[in-house]
Amino acid sequence: MSHTFMVVMACVSLFVGMSLFNIVCYRFGRRRLTKGDTKPEVPGAIIGAVFALLGLLIAFTFSGAYSRFDARRQLIVHEANAIGTAYLRLDLLPAAAQPSLRNKFREYAASRAALFEELADVQSAKSELARTDALEHEIWNQAVSASASSEYQSARLLLMPAINEMIDLVTTRTVAIHTHPPLPIFAMLFALALACAGLTGYRAGTAEHPAHFYNIILAAVTACVLYLILDIEYPRYGLVRLDDLNNVLVELVKTMG
Repeated sequence: MSHTFMVVMACVSLFVGMSLFNIVCYRFGRRRLTKGDTKPEVPGAIIGAVFALLGLLIAFTFSGAYSRFDARRQLIVHEANAIGTAYLRLDLLPAAAQPSLRNKFREYAASRAALFEELADVQSAKSELARTDALEHEIWNQAVSASASSEYQSARLLLMPAINEMIDLVTTRTVAIHTHPPLPIFAMLFALALACAGLTGYRAGTAEHPAHFYNIILAAVTACVLYLILDIEYPRYGLVRLDDLNNVLVELVKTMG
């Protein structure tokens, strides 16, 4: 089952759930209106408070999703720059050691570019990360050996920190990719959305002219906002993607020949 399908089903479920909850509460309110001597009312302060909580949770969830999206975008650029800088500093090493290291760097950059395409498949992503890890050790060991001579100590001082930063960014970017809000936050968002639908349905049931159209609009808009949040939260799927930015790494491989 694809991630996109799961996200669409979650949003459709929210829309259907809000619509059904609205109808059930509407009928409950209408029944109480016909049976009671007085008109049952839901205090406006309660409805306003629940809607305020829903709006606040949506705002924080959306803001967090976009912040993480922007952080992932910046990390791709940062990693491409780090790889490119370390690659250029290979010129400081002995000429005999450079061809092998340049080949390893090309393989390494290609591996980092390929990771984005493999994220949808957990096993493929793990294999690509294992390949990256192996290349990191090879690059580090070869760079240490090539700069072991005393005449290349200054080159080592420039090259090794650049390689170290390049390697560190793998962990940073991997953690950023897997950083998402805890599931209870989305569960609470669902619960508040259903509560809002129920309150508006009950309120409509006690009104002389119920506005069913607006309740459907509320459910549709809330479901669309949830889809947008999830789309930004998981930018390797759906409409909001990082494909164009990942091409920075692809183009970097091409520049390495």
